[in-house]
Amino acid sequence: MSAPRVVIIGHVEWVTHALGTPPAPGHIADLSGAFAEPAGGGGVAAVAAARLGADVHLLTALGNDEAAAASADELTRRGVQVAAARRDCPQTPVLTITQADGERTIMVVGSRLQAREADGVHDDALANAMAAYYAGEDPHLLARARAAVANLVVTGRRIDDLVAAGVRADVVVASANDPDEDPSGLPPGLAPTWTVLTDGARGGTLVDRAGNRHAYPAAAAPAPVIDTYGCGDSFAAGITVGLARGLDIDDAIAVGAAAGAACATWRGGLGPA
Repeated sequence: MSAPRVVIIGHVEWVTHALGTPPAPGHIADLSGAFAEPAGGGGVAAVAAARLGADVHLLTALGNDEAAAASADELTRRGVQVAAARRDCPQTPVLTITQADGERTIMVVGSRLQAREADGVHDDALANAMAAYYAGEDPHLLARARAAVANLVVTGRRIDDLVAAGVRADVVVASANDPDEDPSGLPPGLAPTWTVLTDGARGGTLVDRAGNRHAYPAAAAPAPVIDTYGCGDSFAAGITVGLARGLDIDDAIAVGAAAGAACATWRGGLGPA
């Protein structure tokens, strides 16, 4: 069987990961173990989907500096086909600070670079795609994705885009602990087929359009947890790949849970090459 084509729509940031503790106001933090990678919601999800064997196309935007060029090279090296609009600015820099318990603090400098429908980079990627994960910021591109794929997964951080596009997702992946990601306020016609409410290492809850719900378990991490950066987008990527393979929602969640748990066992979002 050929690898299912999966489209990831989202941003890439040039992320420096360091170990330490965020400083109190007015204080200085001494950090260690720094390294940089092209991560962010789009980059992490794309590499996670490629690791699962999908034919991955990333719709994004890249800047005009060395970090942008390095981002494209590294994502391509990891099996992602990058379809990027170009922006006349640096790639968005990010600093993460990971503490001893694996919890991370993220600091973003500037705005996310996102693909737009008007960029025209989407047509080849969306052709013959089985599923898409949307973490973008353009309702027009979201509508294009909805028209192209049988399985559309949308992050709960982009509920407003579903309303603006007037389309219904098959799956919305939202944090159970963030009211800003709650899709229950969507108009009835835009309510997703499934809402996946995540609760970290405790698993989460699956809710259908009728409001029926049941818990799903977390996957056991295959090694000690050291960094939670990227776990959520890896989880969503796994669900997307699972649906592209024709799995039902429970089995697709299991794929996502395993991908998210694995991500927690390495530093940063991309993991071993």
